[in-house]
Amino acid sequence: MTDRLASDAFQHAELDWDENGVPQSRLYGDVYFSRASGLAETEHVFLAQNDLAQRFAALQGNQHLVIGETGFGTGLNFLCAWHLFERTANTQARLHFVSVEKHPLTRDDLQRALALWPELQEQAAQLLQQYVALHPGYQRLVFAGGRVVLTLLVGDVLECLPSLDARVDAWFLDGFAPAKNPQMWQPALFAELARLSAPGATLGTFTSAGFVRRGLTDAGFDMQRVPGHGHKREILRGYLRTAETTASDKPWFARPACEAAERHAVIIGAGLAGCATAASLAARGWRVTVLERHAEAAQEGSGNPQGVLYLKLSAHGTALSRLVVSGFSYTRRLLGNLQAGQDWQACGVLQLIYDEKERERQAELAAAFPFALVHPLSREHAQDLAGVALSEGGLFYPDAGWANPPALCRWLLQQPGIELQTYAEALELRRDGANWKVLSNETVLAEAPVVVLANAADAARFSQSAWLPLKRIRGQISCLPATTQSNQLRTVLCAKGYVAPPREGTHTLGASFNFQQIDDAPSVVEHQSNLEMLEQISKDLYDRLQADPQQTESLQGRVAFRCTSPDYLPMIGPMAEPQAFAETYAALGRNARQPQHASCPWLSGLYVNTAHGSRGMISAPLSGELLAAWLNDEPLPLPREVAEACHPNRFLLRKLIRGS
Repeated sequence: MTDRLASDAFQHAELDWDENGVPQSRLYGDVYFSRASGLAETEHVFLAQNDLAQRFAALQGNQHLVIGETGFGTGLNFLCAWHLFERTANTQARLHFVSVEKHPLTRDDLQRALALWPELQEQAAQLLQQYVALHPGYQRLVFAGGRVVLTLLVGDVLECLPSLDARVDAWFLDGFAPAKNPQMWQPALFAELARLSAPGATLGTFTSAGFVRRGLTDAGFDMQRVPGHGHKREILRGYLRTAETTASDKPWFARPACEAAERHAVIIGAGLAGCATAASLAARGWRVTVLERHAEAAQEGSGNPQGVLYLKLSAHGTALSRLVVSGFSYTRRLLGNLQAGQDWQACGVLQLIYDEKERERQAELAAAFPFALVHPLSREHAQDLAGVALSEGGLFYPDAGWANPPALCRWLLQQPGIELQTYAEALELRRDGANWKVLSNETVLAEAPVVVLANAADAARFSQSAWLPLKRIRGQISCLPATTQSNQLRTVLCAKGYVAPPREGTHTLGASFNFQQIDDAPSVVEHQSNLEMLEQISKDLYDRLQADPQQTESLQGRVAFRCTSPDYLPMIGPMAEPQAFAETYAALGRNARQPQHASCPWLSGLYVNTAHGSRGMISAPLSGELLAAWLNDEPLPLPREVAEACHPNRFLLRKLIRGS
């Protein structure tokens, strides 16, 4: 996908409905499925032509099959495949379904369309439950306790597929008919299908058009015409003759071979990143041991009572901005598992204008992103929505809000297969045969083939990871008792700080940024700074809270240290041995463009997930899925270039090229 943000091209599907309740696209003038029997058509064209019943049944425990699709539409094909998978596959097997959709249905239209299929209602209900906050880019939806995963790429198929990192076993070549949507059925599409295919990948499609068959043949598929379904006389089925095996031009970002004989991982740190990683691995059948030095999870950076789902976006399609949009949507769906009102609130986030530079930035963002994700509000409308007086308007994120990070951590750790060890501070890592041993002094806390460092800036405390360029930023929140008047606040307000509607009778206000101080005790000076931020956000709310700068000594507060990296992107992925890395790719120090194909010298089984900064509520939950995809050789939940931008090896590479 390019850096262009095509919000001008993003629109939900506009539908017309016939007398039988069958939807038709107004834009393309074509139906989403057969008027005679969409279900039977899907079973014949896609399930049968890809031999899915037999292939699902052949999956062993912990194996997975990946289906790729070129038009999600109403989700009928996905639900049919899931329904068949439930009936035929090993209970430990997993299904990954990757689909692209340029014009997603609205939730109401999706519900109406899927009501036609009572036999799929169990699966349809779960899809509808998670069908929220779907915005352009990569969207990860998880079902059946992690047994079924849908990665939905919202955008144009010819822009999305080049950024996909996956090995697809079976293709559903679907979409509106070639005559109705000729811009999709192009040689570039067929080439991408071949590039993304696993050895022996199969393909089914409803069309038998000659140019489609020839295009797929030219791309490397062996295609044949077979009898169609209903009024269609013929359709196409085929398989990839030979899978493409080109050497990686970025071997330092390649997938390490997973050599773990035992699916057991030790995760160091029980903050959001560690808990999310544990849950994602446990959902894939791993046994997970989480080591936490405190008495319980979420006691440091993930311990604040209210974390804001604040989307710091760029109008220029940066890696960070794309990570934020995908991560936000994933977190938003995950929060549906918690108690609304107590553990989270979808009250929206209002980013206020506080100077002319911010005004210009907000105008760019409003033009770059869909209205449903973010839109501008005048001062009058912002005040009406917030329930307090404001000096300016700003950008409103309607799907956002606040959440209690410890509650999310507790829910993630409840997943089967996870053991939490408290009062266990990891101080040393040693390799012992096929396993890593995690030690505290000379006591072995745990050992496993895989270790994940998810302990914020302390990830760099081990000899193997000491090179990680991590830094701490002190942040202090202030907790103000709600008053009858302040209870009128209905949304999170952000400017240079933030204030949230009350949780358990208390407003969270903050947070300071302090690069110098390392003390973990709340300071009067930073309480005063937070109160000044509150007054700048809303003098009216400041007065309603009866905040008195002279009484800051009595304010409750909390200090935590954010962990961040030099480029403010997290570090998520496998780790290399730095000296061997420098020796293997030494030529890059002389010529950064010189091709390199030598395998990366990985520290086998050692991974990192840290540096989420102040965006942990948004990036950390999805980071668990990304790390699990690295470990299980699954489709990545983010564009390949975004995953590479978060890879720890980027810093070893930059150091080598810059000669530092």
